[in-house]
Amino acid sequence: MNFFNKENRILLREMVKTDFKLRYQGSLIGHLWSILKPMMLFAIMYLVFIRFLRLDDHTPHYAIAVLLGMVTWSFFQEATNMGMVSIVTRGDLLRKLNFSKEIIVISSVVGAAINYGINLLVVLVFALINGVSISWGYLWIFPLFIELALMATGVAFILATLFVKYRDLGPVWEVVMQAGMYATPVIYSLTYILQNNHFTIAKLMMLNPLAQIIQDLRHFIVYSGTTRGWDLYNHHIWGLVPYCLPILIFILGYVLFSKNAKKFAEIL
Repeated sequence: MNFFNKENRILLREMVKTDFKLRYQGSLIGHLWSILKPMMLFAIMYLVFIRFLRLDDHTPHYAIAVLLGMVTWSFFQEATNMGMVSIVTRGDLLRKLNFSKEIIVISSVVGAAINYGINLLVVLVFALINGVSISWGYLWIFPLFIELALMATGVAFILATLFVKYRDLGPVWEVVMQAGMYATPVIYSLTYILQNNHFTIAKLMMLNPLAQIIQDLRHFIVYSGTTRGWDLYNHHIWGLVPYCLPILIFILGYVLFSKNAKKFAEIL
C-alpha cells in the first residue's frame, strides 16, 4: 500500500482541503449545512417514525439514540456516494499525473469523516443537554469508527471500480441505501424489534456491520441498557461476524480496485 508515502499524503491533504472548501461554495450559510442537513433529516424522521408511528422503544434518551444512528448512517452514505463517483470526477487528474489512484477514493472518505466528526460533536452536546452522563464508554467511538471507516472505504473501492464502466450504478446504489436504512436500526432500535418478538429477524439484522456499529455506539454512549447484537447469540462465533466483515470487505475492495486502477485513465 504505497499510498502512505510522503507525496501521496500531501496529495491526500490537498484533495481533502479542496473538496471541503468547494463543498458548499456559493451557499448562503456555507459549511453550517454540514450540521443542519442531518439535523433537518433527523427532525423529519423523528416526527414521522417516533411521534406518529410510535417506534419509540421507551428506553432513556431515545431521541439521542436516533440522532446518533442518523449521523452514523449519513457518514456511510456520504462516503460511499462520493467514493463511487470520485474516479470519474477526477478523470482529468488521472490523465495528467501518475500517483496512487487509491488516494482519490480515500480523500472522499476522509472528507465524509470530517463531517461525521462535526456531527458527532453536535450529538454529544445534545446528549449532555439531555442528561446523558459522560463515561469511559465514549472511548469506544474510536475503535468503532475505525471499523466503520474500513467498511465505508472497502465499499467505496468496489463502487468506484464498477462505476467507471457502469454509470447506471449511481441510481441503483441510491435505492440500495434507501432500502438499507429501513433494514438497519437507524430510525428504530434493536430493542423495538425484540419487543415485538422478532428474534430471528433481529439476529439476521445484526449480522450487518452497520447495525452492529450503530447499536454498539448507542450502548456505550447513550444508554448502557441498549441491546447489542453480541447479546443475541448463544454461540459467540456468530457475534464476531459483523466485526470481521468490514476487514474482509476492505481487503476485497482494495484488491479489486488495485487490479483495475491502471485501466481507469484509458476508459475515462
